[in-house]
Amino acid sequence: MRVLLVNMPWAPIDLPSLALGILKRSVDEHVPGGRAEVMHANIDFVDWVTERTDFSLGDYSYYSLASYFLGCGDWVFSSSLYDDPQWKAAEFHEAMNDRLSGKRMAMTMELHAAAPDFVRHIAERIVTLEPDVVGFTSTFQQNTAALAAAKHVKRLAPRIVTVMGGANCDGKQGEAVHRNFPFVDHVVRGEGEASFPALLRALEGDGDLADVPGLCRRDAGGGSTTNAMSTKPLPPAAILAPDYTGYFERLSASAARSWVEPKLVVEGARGCWWGEKHHCTFCGLNGSFMQFRSKNPSAFLDEIVELARTHRILDMYVVDNILDMGYVSSLLPRIIESGLDLRMHYEIKSNMRSGQLQTLADAGLIYVQPGIESLSSRVLGLMDKGVTGCQNVRMMRDGAAAGLSVVWNYLHGFPGEVAEDYDEVTAQLPALEHLQPPVEESARIAIERFSPYFNNPGLGFSDLRPAEPYRLTYDLPESEMFDLAYVFDVPPRGVGEDVVGRLNAAIRQWKLSYPGSRLTYCDLGERFVLVSTRRAFEWHVLELTEPVEVALFRLLDQPHSVAAAVRKLRPEHADAAGDSELREILRRWRELGLIFENGGHVVQVAVPAVNEELLRMHSLRQPTAHELAPTPA
Repeated sequence: MRVLLVNMPWAPIDLPSLALGILKRSVDEHVPGGRAEVMHANIDFVDWVTERTDFSLGDYSYYSLASYFLGCGDWVFSSSLYDDPQWKAAEFHEAMNDRLSGKRMAMTMELHAAAPDFVRHIAERIVTLEPDVVGFTSTFQQNTAALAAAKHVKRLAPRIVTVMGGANCDGKQGEAVHRNFPFVDHVVRGEGEASFPALLRALEGDGDLADVPGLCRRDAGGGSTTNAMSTKPLPPAAILAPDYTGYFERLSASAARSWVEPKLVVEGARGCWWGEKHHCTFCGLNGSFMQFRSKNPSAFLDEIVELARTHRILDMYVVDNILDMGYVSSLLPRIIESGLDLRMHYEIKSNMRSGQLQTLADAGLIYVQPGIESLSSRVLGLMDKGVTGCQNVRMMRDGAAAGLSVVWNYLHGFPGEVAEDYDEVTAQLPALEHLQPPVEESARIAIERFSPYFNNPGLGFSDLRPAEPYRLTYDLPESEMFDLAYVFDVPPRGVGEDVVGRLNAAIRQWKLSYPGSRLTYCDLGERFVLVSTRRAFEWHVLELTEPVEVALFRLLDQPHSVAAAVRKLRPEHADAAGDSELREILRRWRELGLIFENGGHVVQVAVPAVNEELLRMHSLRQPTAHELAPTPA
């Protein structure tokens, strides 16, 4: 059996598809007589479109992820899905005219009109290769491109079996795809390593389609029939290493090769150990399976080393939704010992301590995404994040000390938040301008499928509607669009735009000031010497020499309440460390921008001076679009 796996636009071009790399290996190893190849149609699109229009890496990044919540990437290919180069063009223009620049709107319209030609080109190439089965992965803004290609393949060669899977096909979404698009023969829902090979074997007569977990299939009349999804996620030992054969060769022959440095995509774990205990209220990332599973550290290390040696690539994007904390003492020290000069991106929890962060940096982590989301303890409590605002500031500070680029977003719009939750933080942001700012201005949360806000209207959101981009893209009844959608529109909750405006003005200033801002300290034992170049503070060099101040500054390396600080300092410093005395010191330090206060706790915000300039050099480059999951997430 010949299987062709297709990665349509708008998948990132500097990353091979992890999903298709895993499925290729699954087919090759678990389907007798099966052979899978991957078509990198996202890269093909770059070559196709750059021959016809003035199109850049920034444009691709925009349609790939930056415009996710506007749906521009999916809308571009809706013209091919519905065989109409002007499909809903007037509606899109009216809805998005005040959200897109004139240049961006013109390019979106141009791509929309040209998309049918590209999809026909890809469909003809697929048919020429004569596969028995063609599988399309669909994540983020790939859905209409994948559907359109499946439709045209089926039109040209009805004998070819069409299959879709991926994050856009999880749970109800996969059922809606199968019900509404009859040219898709099968939809694989959930983890595909076992179900996709089982589907292929059943198509060859080895097994029954009705026994493939999560499969959506056609009955004798062409109607949609759905198998129950598996109730147990795959064990970590069953999560295969990907086979990226062909990707690097294809990229090297493309115009996109001059745009990007390719990276390897690796996976050590699935699910979220924090979400198993406290599912963050706005997060829908783990879909049907929250249960945390991680690979044996030795097996994962072998996988990393083998991929690096095979492809001669040291940049690695780790897709785990959260770091297995056991890896800090097992996997990461072995990576350090290996001598591989890896450069990695990892998602972590923001309460990690400085020693742990240093281990990450020593192992080759460049970017960490700690899910900061807010600097207000009260708002973080509404999210059920399990951290405080001071812990998040400590993460930013200690990340800078370790030389890590801390990639984060600021979110708002949570039921129960009030203006004071934001204004108290906004007033203190000038003191943090030496630390890495959020990637963008604060964004109002979107309601995502699988999140507690989606599943439980009692948390504050009801009357959900599919987000506007779905209505501009698809020709479906509202009920069907509801099942297809991942993001939903709701009346806004939380603070008003005046509060958000003040916060965003401060964030914009932060982003402008960051490259030239410093706040460092040197610990000389009996005194601290601090140096500041932040715009909002007139002092440049400051010494802390009073014994109680030296002790307090050292204590506030970790967040403390005033009462806790008094309790710890008073035995040695007597009346100099009383409640009123410490509060007076903290009042003065806040005026000097030495501390951050929130939720009854205080933390000092200065970074150790050792090699600080060199450590932060790389962080002056903001991450590319794929280095962040779309905000909010």
